[in-house]
Amino acid sequence: QVRLVESGGGLVQPGGSLRLSCAASGSIFSNVVMGWYRQSSGKQRELVATFISGGSTNYADSVKGRFTISRDNAKNTVYLQMNSLKPEDTAVYYCYVRLTWDPRDFGSWGQGTQVTVSS
Repeated sequence: QVRLVESGGGLVQPGGSLRLSCAASGSIFSNVVMGWYRQSSGKQRELVATFISGGSTNYADSVKGRFTISRDNAKNTVYLQMNSLKPEDTAVYYCYVRLTWDPRDFGSWGQGTQVTVSS
């Protein structure tokens, strides 16, 4: 059983920065996808940034050059550094991990952390 706990959200002015953290418990040493999604009011959940097995990363076009995903394997923690934040980045940010490519494995989600970008 995997448990994900996000932290670091809050209110920030446009142009500001935040760093989100996702601490994972349980057996996640081997995973195929781990990273961040977000959902803003009235919209579907969308990918923000993820690590893919093999070491590659995947970013949404809207955050490229502004957001950086990183991780500390020793701490089972993944981070999202968000710079040059815009009002349209306002959303609930969710941590996600998927352990296998088995189609029956839908992955695990954290409870989410609110990010609000407003002056």
